[in-house]
Amino acid sequence: MEVHIEPSWKKHLQSEFEQTYFEQLVQFVKGEYQQHTCYPKGQDIFAAFDHCPFYETKVVVIGQDPYHGPNQANGLCFSVKDGISHPPSLVNIFKEIKTDVEKPYPQSGNLERWAQQGVLLLNATLTVRAHQAGSHQNKGWEKFTDAVIKTISSQMDGIVFLLWGGFAKKKISLIDKTKHRILTSGHPSPLSANRGLWFGNQHFSSTNKLLAQMGKTLISW
Repeated sequence: MEVHIEPSWKKHLQSEFEQTYFEQLVQFVKGEYQQHTCYPKGQDIFAAFDHCPFYETKVVVIGQDPYHGPNQANGLCFSVKDGISHPPSLVNIFKEIKTDVEKPYPQSGNLERWAQQGVLLLNATLTVRAHQAGSHQNKGWEKFTDAVIKTISSQMDGIVFLLWGGFAKKKISLIDKTKHRILTSGHPSPLSANRGLWFGNQHFSSTNKLLAQMGKTLISW
């Protein structure tokens, strides 16, 4: 099946694109986009991959669903388009970065700048119907993104996985812990952060320490 995605990812994921479940998923998504307002825009569905080629990936952040409000989702988990107000989870991510690595709170919530440094910002579900959180779950996306995680785990070495919250932590079983580094904490959403499960996790400085130990270039958060 022809899928428009960055070539290095296409090479590693082609076998998924040829499976029956993926063809059924594509038909479902096409129908949803024709009948309803859905996010992100069609050309941004695979943006996380397009901005972060396979062999340049150093860090993986796993989210759950795209934002379902107008003009928010841009295909990268936790990220919003330039000029869009920052959702609560993103606010808490930036607050933690400010205290952890002393970077000023940024004006833009667009995390493409992270992706271009090798941070794969992967939602488990890549599309959503407007104003209906979780509306495209259990249609095949999770099977595909689990295959992405397994492919990274088997084909790469020394990737730092950042697993925030219970949903992301369930992905630990897909990762070879002998080859990769896994950092876990509560989710940056206010519900979790206000219970003391997010702030102070120091994941951003810890990631750079791990990258330095492996001789990789650091991420400018």
